Amino acid sequence: MKRRQFLSAAAALMAGAAVPISAHAETSEKITASHIPPLKGFNLLEKFTLRGNKPYVERDFEWMAQWGFNFVRLPMDYRCWTDRNDPKKLDEKVLKEIDQAVEWGKQYKIHINLNLHRAPGYCVNPPEEPLDLWKSEEAQDQFCFQWRNFAERYKDASSQNLSFDLLNEPKDMPEEVYAPVVRKAVAAIRSVNPDRLVVIDGLRWGQSPVFSLVDLKIAQSTRGYHPMRISHYKASWIGGSDKWPEPTWPLKEGDRVWDKERLRQQTIEPWEKLEAQGAGVHVGEWGVYKFTPHSVALAWMEDVLSLWKEAGWGYSQWNLRGTFGIVDSNRDDVKYEDFQGHSLDRKMLELLLKYK
Repeated sequence: MKRRQFLSAAAALMAGAAVPISAHAETSEKITASHIPPLKGFNLLEKFTLRGNKPYVERDFEWMAQWGFNFVRLPMDYRCWTDRNDPKKLDEKVLKEIDQAVEWGKQYKIHINLNLHRAPGYCVNPPEEPLDLWKSEEAQDQFCFQWRNFAERYKDASSQNLSFDLLNEPKDMPEEVYAPVVRKAVAAIRSVNPDRLVVIDGLRWGQSPVFSLVDLKIAQSTRGYHPMRISHYKASWIGGSDKWPEPTWPLKEGDRVWDKERLRQQTIEPWEKLEAQGAGVHVGEWGVYKFTPHSVALAWMEDVLSLWKEAGWGYSQWNLRGTFGIVDSNRDDVKYEDFQGHSLDRKMLELLLKYK
C-alpha cells in the first residue's frame, strides 16, 4: 500500500468508526526470549486449516495498525504448502502468501508470530496425523525440516519483527517427552539462524509452563481460556458444552467460584515463576465464543485483561474476524456498528483499547 492510500484508509477509519487511532503501534522495547513486551493483537486464520487455505488480507493489518495493535499470530496447517506425497516438496505459491503477511507486518509495524497449528505428527484438532510426533523419527525429521525451511526463508528478518511459535497446544504429557522434540526443532532453526526468537506453547494445551526448557533461552506461550464454561459455552467442538448452564461472571463451578483472584492464582502465578527463571511469557490465544452472553464475556475479559496488564504480558485474541473476535462475530445480543461493510463489536474493541 502506498503512503497516500494508507493515509486515506486511516482517514476513512477515523471518519467511519470514530475509533481511537494510534500512530505508535510498534513497540520501542527490545523483544528477547527473556522479555516479551506486552505485544497485543490477534490470530489471523487464513491458513489455520487446509480446507480454508487462502491468502492473508491486507485490510486486517490496516485495521490493527490504526487501532494501535502490534502483534499477529498466524496459526497454520503445514499441509497448506506441503505435498501430501512428498513431505520435502513445498508449494512456493502458498509460501509466498506467508511472505506477504510477514512483509505487511513489517510495513504496518506489527510483529508476526508464525505458528504450526498442525505439524507433521501432531494437531490438537482432528483429523489425527498419520505419524506420531512424540514417537516417530520420521515425523520429527519432517517437523525440523519445516522449521529449518522457515529459518532459511526469513534468516534476514529481525526478531523484532518475526518470531517462530513451534507447535500449537501440545497435549498433557511428561516434559521428558515434549522437551527432546522441542530441542531438535530449536537446533534446526539455530543451525540456520542463531538469533531467531523462538516461542513454545506450554504443556496441557498451553496451560502449564515448561521449566525444563528454560536453558534453551526461548519464550513460552500460555492461554486465556479459563474457565472454559465462559470461553467455550456451546462450542460445537467441546463435547457437552451445549448442556452447560448459561454462564455468569464470577462463575460458580461445583463448590468453588471462578473469579479474578482464582484466575490470578491458577493462570498468572505459575507463569510468573517461569518468568523469574528467565523466560518471556505471552498469551498466544484467548477469547470468548459467541454464545456466552455479551455482558458476561466483557466482564470476564476485563478481569483477564487487567491481570495481564499487571503482569506486563501481551496477547493475541482468537480471532480478529469471527466467532471469538471483534469483527463479524455473529453474536445475537450485540448491537453491531457497520464498519466498512463489516459488523464491529465496538464495546469489545473499546475494552481492548482500554487495556492497550
